[in-house]
Amino acid sequence: MGGAVTAAARLDGLQGRWLVLRALRHADGTRATFRGEARWDGGTCEESGELRLGAAAMPARRATRWAAEGGRLLVRFEDGRPFHAVAGEAEHRCPPDLYRIGYDFALWPAAFACRWTVRGPRKDYRALTRYRRAG
Repeated sequence: MGGAVTAAARLDGLQGRWLVLRALRHADGTRATFRGEARWDGGTCEESGELRLGAAAMPARRATRWAAEGGRLLVRFEDGRPFHAVAGEAEHRCPPDLYRIGYDFALWPAAFACRWTVRGPRKDYRALTRYRRAG
C-alpha cells in the first residue's frame, strides 16, 4: 500500500470527495472514458458520472464497500461479495475471466491511481483510473 500507512489510516484518508477520470481500452480497439466523482463515506465508495463511448454518453454509477480487516484494506462489491485487497498488485477471479488490479499511492494523499487488466473469453480490456482529491 505504500510506506507505513496502515489499512485503517488509508481508509480514513479516503473519506470525502474525489474527482475521477477513467480511461478504458478494449482489445478490439474500442475506447471509453468515465468522468465523475467518488465519495467515500465510512466504508462505502460511490462513484457517479458520465461514461462516454465514442459519441454516445450515458450516466454511470457503481458502489463498493471498503473495510480495514486483519491489517488489509479489502474491497467488496456493493452486495457484499469479496472483490480484492488494496495492495500493490491484487487479483480477482470471476470465472472464466481474471482481473489483475494494481494501486499506485505515490501522490498520496492528494491523488492515487488504480490500473486494471481484465482477460478472459467474456472480457478483454485495460483501465486506468486516476483519483484526485476534490477541493
